[in-house]
Amino acid sequence: MGIQELFFHIHYCNGGKTSGSGILAKKLTRTLQHHELVLVTGGSGKYRMADKALDFHEGMLFYIPANVWHSIETSQARPASFLTVHFSYGRVGFTNNMWTIVPETQRLSLPAVSVLQDYYAVSEAFENVVIRWHEKLPGYEFVVKTLFQQLLIVIDQNLRKQHKNYATSLKVEKVIDYMRQHIHGNITLNELAELVQLSPTYLSRIFKETTGYPVIVFFNKIKIDLAKELMMDGTKKVKDVARLLGFTDEFYFSRLFKQHEGISPTEYYNRNVHGF
Repeated sequence: MGIQELFFHIHYCNGGKTSGSGILAKKLTRTLQHHELVLVTGGSGKYRMADKALDFHEGMLFYIPANVWHSIETSQARPASFLTVHFSYGRVGFTNNMWTIVPETQRLSLPAVSVLQDYYAVSEAFENVVIRWHEKLPGYEFVVKTLFQQLLIVIDQNLRKQHKNYATSLKVEKVIDYMRQHIHGNITLNELAELVQLSPTYLSRIFKETTGYPVIVFFNKIKIDLAKELMMDGTKKVKDVARLLGFTDEFYFSRLFKQHEGISPTEYYNRNVHGF
């Protein structure tokens, strides 16, 4: 889903056991200036968004982007109940030791309508978000943002399991596990492709689609993450860290580190270990 660079602002939540609301008593028609995630927890009715109309039931999930007209009409025989989160988000980046914040204009990579299977985990994660919102305990804003990101991950996992390419996503996870096991050495694209019995070209494509990174770039990224941890103990020199991570060329390691972090490993070490 690519949420690692997104920062969410929660406007409000509806539904849940603690709020006593979430049951739709009449037809709701509107266009919101923010995004909305809706989980149907009971009942049935008619849902319309833009030029699409469908009957809904328990276990369905709606993602409504900002500025999209939609209507929800409950069945009189079986009034519908919902859990909802209303939110906005922006993209936050950190490159070359600089922060960037860009309001996100595109929609999240979620289907407009999903029929969830075995959706207990999604329902539980959704309920946690709404409960914490209504409790209003100290720090609830931060807690709700964190739980909302967890909810998006749970939804993504549920949808991927239903997708015809779920077996392919498991192969990507196998590749990443192999990378972690061999982080102190070197690997090749052909080696990874053979591991999961895919062509190098196909593996490159699905890996980028799943993680947002090319295969070797991701491998180097987790190496750099470990390099930062190793340097923070203050006992290893840059050349020692490079050698531990399988880099025979210290200068290549330094260039790679600077590409990822915006500063050289020596600068990183001095700033974070010696404080200058």
